[in-house]
Amino acid sequence: MAEKTFYQEYEVFSKRTPSSAFQHQFSLLAPNEDMALVMAQENFMRREPVADIWIVNRKHIRAMDAEEKLTLGRLDNKEYRTTKGYGYLKKKWRHYEQQMLDEKEILSWGGDGK
Repeated sequence: MAEKTFYQEYEVFSKRTPSSAFQHQFSLLAPNEDMALVMAQENFMRREPVADIWIVNRKHIRAMDAEEKLTLGRLDNKEYRTTKGYGYLKKKWRHYEQQMLDEKEILSWGGDGK
C-alpha cells in the first residue's frame, strides 16, 4: 500500500498568449489543487507573462509501461514516409521546365509548317 503524505505532486503547464500552445513548466508539491494553483501563479507573476495555467495532479497522468513503449518503434521499411528524400525535386522540376521551354522555342522556329 502506498504511503500517504500531506503533499501531492502537481505538474504545471502554461501558455504565454491565448493562441499559443501549452508547455510543461515545472513540478511542485502542494497539499491540494487550490494551493498548487496559487503557488504556480506566484511563480509566474514574478518571472514572465502568462495567459493561462493548468495544474495537473501527477497521479492523474497515465504513463506508458515498458511493454507499451515497444510499440513506438518505427518499422524499417517505411522510409518513403519521411521527407528527407524529396529535396532534389525542385531542381529536377526546374530542369524539366527548362527543357519544355527549349522544345517550344525550337518548334516555333519551324516556320509556317507547309
